[in-house]
Amino acid sequence: MRAPAPAYAPNEGVIDTARAALGDLLLDAVDAVGEVSLNIDRERLVEAMILLRDTPGLEYQQLMEIAGADYPQREDRFDVCYHLLSLTRNHRLRVRVMTDEVKPVPSVTGIWPVAGWLEREVYDLYGVLFTGNTDLRRILTDYGFRGHPLRKDFPLTGYVEMRYSEEAKRVVYEPVKLAQDFRTFDFTSPWEGAEYVLPGDEKARLPEAKGAPTPLKADEVAKADAVQTPKDAPTEVKTTESTAQSGAGKPHPHAGPTPANPDVVPSKGQNQ
Repeated sequence: MRAPAPAYAPNEGVIDTARAALGDLLLDAVDAVGEVSLNIDRERLVEAMILLRDTPGLEYQQLMEIAGADYPQREDRFDVCYHLLSLTRNHRLRVRVMTDEVKPVPSVTGIWPVAGWLEREVYDLYGVLFTGNTDLRRILTDYGFRGHPLRKDFPLTGYVEMRYSEEAKRVVYEPVKLAQDFRTFDFTSPWEGAEYVLPGDEKARLPEAKGAPTPLKADEVAKADAVQTPKDAPTEVKTTESTAQSGAGKPHPHAGPTPANPDVVPSKGQNQ
């Protein structure tokens, strides 16, 4: 069965063509899991993007997305990834540059105006700076937001929380206050047995009744059966051996002389 959408062009020859077009602008190239990634010199990003767009055999006309990634253990902790699409070749390409909190990345808004909002998103969530973007401000977080929420060192609870104040009749921002202290959980299955004892668990130490689910052994179950109070003997089922014991004195409800039927004419010799 054919795919509902056209398959992408193969990756053969893409890295060689890019290496020939970019020269020393290309730091590294990787072809993994069916995707081609190019590591570009950060300061010469705009020049490399123009070559990728205009070089025959590459022709990546559209910028589809700009994404970020944070690796705090590296000196240049941030990756800025550009995802390009070639309409004529039906092929996708990833271009990556590395930076930190201080060194800015050249803006590509002069090549693709759509990069304006995409660069603002990376700046908002990671704090990466872009030179040449005339409107570099937050786009997803609220006014007065402090920090960049997709950094690995950003606290999960944030720094401030907002609520509507009935006294001030407006939305106010306050430092985060946890509703309860931090607690550690052992996540032990209750069927395996936890190390702590909760209120009410002391009842489980006593033998349970027979038939109830219990973790006790067979000999302990036998002891539990021994301490149970014996049940009363079943009462004798009431039966009658004769009609006299039923109180009616008749073998069945309709026993007795049959009333005379006026429509029947008695015949002689038949005791009727």
